[in-house]
Amino acid sequence: MTQPTGPLRTAVLGSGSWGTTFAAVMADAGCEVTVWGRDATTVDEIVRDRRNSRYLPGVELPAAVTATLDARAAVADADVVAVAVPSQRARAVLAPLADAVPGHTVLVSLMKGVELETDQRMSQVVAESLGIAADRVAVLSGPNLAREIALRQPTATVVASTSRDTAALVARACASSYFRPYTNPDVVGVELCGAVKNVIALAVGISQGRGMGFNTMATVITRGLVEITRLGLALGADAETFPGLAGMGDLMATCASPDSRNHTLGVHIGRGMRLDEAVVATGGTAEGVKSCRSVLELATSLGVEMPITSAVVQVLHENLPVDELAGLLLARPHKAEGV
Repeated sequence: MTQPTGPLRTAVLGSGSWGTTFAAVMADAGCEVTVWGRDATTVDEIVRDRRNSRYLPGVELPAAVTATLDARAAVADADVVAVAVPSQRARAVLAPLADAVPGHTVLVSLMKGVELETDQRMSQVVAESLGIAADRVAVLSGPNLAREIALRQPTATVVASTSRDTAALVARACASSYFRPYTNPDVVGVELCGAVKNVIALAVGISQGRGMGFNTMATVITRGLVEITRLGLALGADAETFPGLAGMGDLMATCASPDSRNHTLGVHIGRGMRLDEAVVATGGTAEGVKSCRSVLELATSLGVEMPITSAVVQVLHENLPVDELAGLLLARPHKAEGV
């Protein structure tokens, strides 16, 4: 791949909190950025006021960020396109753009999930929907809570791709004084960490909503990492990915922060809300609510035991009373810790 010279032209598909934040990150890295969104009010506000008060109240966006309602215009001539739409809607958003994405463009998935109908990871959905080679796709994941980054608090992330050039280009597009990307060839491991950590955060939130303390939280986080690792290794991921930024780093941030939608929604469920009530109280659906089922289906197809994930699925989608959750979180035969 020939690396572009001069300022990179970039686009972000999705004008939610993470998409808008990543647009600001790329602008601070020296890129020209166009955000695509469906909501005319949000797009107009980004263009006119350099703000997205619905998702990032009080945050001023860099001057290099603009926005449009036209997705085809957003991706035209882009060197890098970041995809930050809900994971279960990604295919519907991307497929109509297959003939509009330039041949030199690389895609970076900011999404955290597994597609329900296919059990595909998001990088697979991106490549298939657009009809492009896998080596033109990267994934980005790490302890990256949007609001903290929008306030330019320091953090690091992982950019994973099967292509070193693709990973390097995406890293170049987002590297700044407060946002430090590390590259990694383990796409499978990085993506699974991003998808399953949301499910574990739901479990932590539910347990805290029931009044359980830090012992339970620490147990669920560490055993959750075991579940993520177990599934990842079954799919050929690198064991070294899981204790790193994309694994334990992201898991800690998502499970502990009140800014995490998955954690927050779990707390509401633990306090007795129905799922639909919890979604409203959280301000939108958390990715783990839908992806927990696809993650469990994938694990079951591989013969991988994931008791925490299974318990979350039962509480959210199979009417298991939340008071019965605790008994299922660690529902495996007695074994050595590393097994």
